[in-house]
Amino acid sequence: MTTAEATEKPPVRLPARETWRALYAHFRPHRWVVALGASLALVGTVTALAQPLAAKSLVDKLGQDESITGVLLLLTALVVLGTAIEAVGTYILERTAESVVLAARRSLIGRLLRLKLPEVERTQPGDLMSRVTSDTTLLRAVTTQSIVSAATGGLAFLATIVMMGLMDVVLLGVTLGVIVLIGGCVGLLMPKIAQATKRSQEAVGEISTVLERAFGAFRTVKASGAEERETEVVAKAAREAWRHGVRSAKWQSAAWSSVGLAVQVSFLAVLGIGGARVASGAISVSTLVAFLLFLFYLIDPVSKLVEAASQYQVGSAAIARIVEAERLETETLTPPQGVPGTGPASVVFKDVTFRYRDDLPYVHQGVSFEVPGAGMTAFVGPSGAGKTTVFGLIERFYEAGGGRILVDGKDIRDWPLADLRASIGYVEQDAPVLSGTLRENLVFAAPDASEEQIRDVLVRARLDALVDRLPDGLETVVGHRGSKLSGGERQRVAIARALLRRPRLLLLDEATSQLDAVNEMALRDVVAEVSREVTVLVVAHRLSTVTLADRIVVMDAGKVRAVGTHGELVASDPLYGELAATQFLATAR
Repeated sequence: MTTAEATEKPPVRLPARETWRALYAHFRPHRWVVALGASLALVGTVTALAQPLAAKSLVDKLGQDESITGVLLLLTALVVLGTAIEAVGTYILERTAESVVLAARRSLIGRLLRLKLPEVERTQPGDLMSRVTSDTTLLRAVTTQSIVSAATGGLAFLATIVMMGLMDVVLLGVTLGVIVLIGGCVGLLMPKIAQATKRSQEAVGEISTVLERAFGAFRTVKASGAEERETEVVAKAAREAWRHGVRSAKWQSAAWSSVGLAVQVSFLAVLGIGGARVASGAISVSTLVAFLLFLFYLIDPVSKLVEAASQYQVGSAAIARIVEAERLETETLTPPQGVPGTGPASVVFKDVTFRYRDDLPYVHQGVSFEVPGAGMTAFVGPSGAGKTTVFGLIERFYEAGGGRILVDGKDIRDWPLADLRASIGYVEQDAPVLSGTLRENLVFAAPDASEEQIRDVLVRARLDALVDRLPDGLETVVGHRGSKLSGGERQRVAIARALLRRPRLLLLDEATSQLDAVNEMALRDVVAEVSREVTVLVVAHRLSTVTLADRIVVMDAGKVRAVGTHGELVASDPLYGELAATQFLATAR
């Protein structure tokens, strides 16, 4: 799938109820800790609400020429106590927020690594990575701070309104009138914030996608002189993220400015009308001062409510992308229960049909063959014949559309997936080597391998000389995708990794294509030796490899054309005879 095709995929839009359900799932394990943090924040709010009353008492005492020392001490204590309690509550909430992000990332990573291969092939890897990084980060605030802000802000708002109403209903009416008017305008901005944030996150995912593409073919980019062109592609995605980010910032700025405007207009209105009421004797000066202080304290709960609404809009955009990733189909994996059976495995294909997508032509059109057990079976044929697909179906990377595939006489769909794969060693076409040390790559499929087993497989794969000349031996870092190794060395590492697994069935997909003649001959001897005890299936294009096979399966246009030995097929099958004559057997799926 191209980058453009990935971006054209319509985004998931979740109903509000489903969004809340998803958010609560992340919040639920931490609800009691969040409740503690909220309680401490609420205590801090209560101490803040007591300060205007203390100020009223202070003004009254000044008017009556009484001592104000006690009131000043009380005010100081309220300020210090409220600040300390609120600081503790904030720390608890921030720590819990990080825990929410950690749990979300662990869950999402575990799920993404269990995705079925077709799902990964339909989705850009960079976009999947952005779900784990930037999208989960947005959960940080919405699952803790926004919930607490909504709860404490709402309670503080109601408490402040009640206190203001007890002081003067007229001034309260003026205040609420301004707040409701401007609050309605803020409400209209919230959907715009959500939309802009969602598009910004999608653009961030696009940046990851195009960078992953460039770094995945870094040498090709440089050899093609395409640095500037690729830079522009990334810059275009970055500009798109910037554009939507600025739009989100614009609407959030408008929302916050509206809060400030509401308070300032309320202050002016209360000051004017309140001054007139003081002059008429309806209220005292101390009441007006306390009311104005309550009005200023109203900024905090109103701000918290606006912040909670804004964070919810941002979080709902992130949760929609996370839910989209969680809906991708995964494999059901359980720890291996112990590989059933011993010795080489048998493989049978019975009228197998398969295509990669419903809108694509069939790759296999009734493929049938039988591999009874130990020995080497080679698959040959022109490009597109479906050779590599045979291996993908055996590994259950893909599910056959029709027919049956049997391993040891048992349908592979009836095998526990972990047990099936534990029986198989697989060397892919491009022989991927992971970033890390050489040892980590060798034991990747057999983490419990002993030092003796590792030394033995190094000799068999002709890697012992390489290890001896590396500066740190097995602990040498091989670089991103094995960039510090040659193509042939990467293939030998992949072969050694598969052999160390001690499989019953070994799948080699053009595993010696990048080796020189000397190493290829040596490894052919190793494979031939292994095939005495293990079932070996080989996709090969070199005649020297094919002639060693006990049986050869000739495939063409998604069907098995012929099965036999090299001598039999040269005499009986024109296609094989032509391939053998040119000493070249094409490679492809």
